[in-house]
Amino acid sequence: MKTTIDIPEPLYKKAKFRAIEHGVTLKQIMLTSLEHTLSQPASTPPAVQSFAQRRRLRPKFQQLRQAGALSGGVDSTVSVSEDRSARENALL
Repeated sequence: MKTTIDIPEPLYKKAKFRAIEHGVTLKQIMLTSLEHTLSQPASTPPAVQSFAQRRRLRPKFQQLRQAGALSGGVDSTVSVSEDRSARENALL
């Protein structure tokens, strides 16, 4: 089966040089690499944390939050983080 893919130029050059070094065609390098990758067991993706879980709060804000001075209402960064995480996951 034939297909067309876009390969970044630096990766193409590395593959082409490897093919020349081994005296094989670029097609053989691509097929061997693809077979090798697909023969590996599927790895489980790492646990993805939302942006809200990964964020670092400024020390003063963290102190106020821990003291309960900012209680009540919804943390807007959580809403933004959920949206951001959803868009990140859609790209995976």
